[in-house]
Amino acid sequence: HFILGVLSVLSLLHLPLKKMKTLRETLREKNLLNNFLEEQAYRLSKNDSKITIHPLRNYLDTAYVGNITIGTPPQEFQVVFDTGSANLWVPCITCTSPACYTHKTFNPQNSSSFREAGSPITIFYGSGTIQGFLGSDTVRIGNLVSLKQSFGLSQEEYGFDGAPFDGVLGLAFPCISTKGAFSEPVFAFYLSKYKPEGSVVMFGGVDHRYYKGELNWIPVSQPRHWLISMNHISMNGNIVACSHGCQAFVDTGTSLIYGPTDLVTNINKLMNARLENSEYAVLCDAVKTLPPVIFNINGIDYPLPPQAYITKDKNSCISIFQGGLENLSPDNWLLGDVFLRQYFSVFDRKNERIGLAPAV
Repeated sequence: HFILGVLSVLSLLHLPLKKMKTLRETLREKNLLNNFLEEQAYRLSKNDSKITIHPLRNYLDTAYVGNITIGTPPQEFQVVFDTGSANLWVPCITCTSPACYTHKTFNPQNSSSFREAGSPITIFYGSGTIQGFLGSDTVRIGNLVSLKQSFGLSQEEYGFDGAPFDGVLGLAFPCISTKGAFSEPVFAFYLSKYKPEGSVVMFGGVDHRYYKGELNWIPVSQPRHWLISMNHISMNGNIVACSHGCQAFVDTGTSLIYGPTDLVTNINKLMNARLENSEYAVLCDAVKTLPPVIFNINGIDYPLPPQAYITKDKNSCISIFQGGLENLSPDNWLLGDVFLRQYFSVFDRKNERIGLAPAV
């Protein structure tokens, strides 16, 4: 499973995302990406042909990956579109780490538009690191084109050996980037359940066909990360965590839901889950009887049914609630793809808010 850290145009771009399986290492990073296009006129459209919709591939419910190209002529890469981090990087052809031999690498000499910035970069994740240097080149995401886009070229990678993606495209706020960031003012995610196809990231607006009802808007707590205030977490009408309010990262680059270990242990005990090899195993039949876990955000309940928070892995069933986040940020929670499969999400940089609505 992944934990990846915690783009600007008129058009609304739909990119298909591919959902990619279990990498036990968690990758975390809170760094940022690069000036996509200068901020232009902005609008949140309900139905606009200028929306760019980009497909993503769902890799076994653990990662959602889409294609981008870099360079002239274009070299193609599969990247995670990650709201938890802010840098774009791909492996460089000079990389000697084992992970680079199983992933596509960028060859600067084959691109007439590449310029080297020279600055070294290091990006830290929960279970891995990349080191390399900065360059700039033409980056394309579907029909979005960014000239002289700054990006990282990794020369050493640790923790990415089995990753179902070549690199990461961070969509957090530009102020946490090592160098520049994709400054897309509004983008949205629809993450498919179970099946590889059907997921998308869209730029430049919102396609209402992907959600039911109205979007509920939640202000961002601090415009560095996609961090929002949560009122409480409950089961069966009883508050089980976040009893005095807490903060939650909304993170497309993370597979599961993470929180402080003691509170996560409490939730897992209420499911009669037992700890096995650092995961909480649950009886598979429990899906029929367990209540939803309800996240109250900005006064609105967002239920997560047991079918969503219990995953089947071969012959056993596992709770998707994981502890350990107190090591990264005390009292915070991290709402990853498990939550975002249930709720269509809109990230509105200009107005510093996140919109959520039940996904179709």
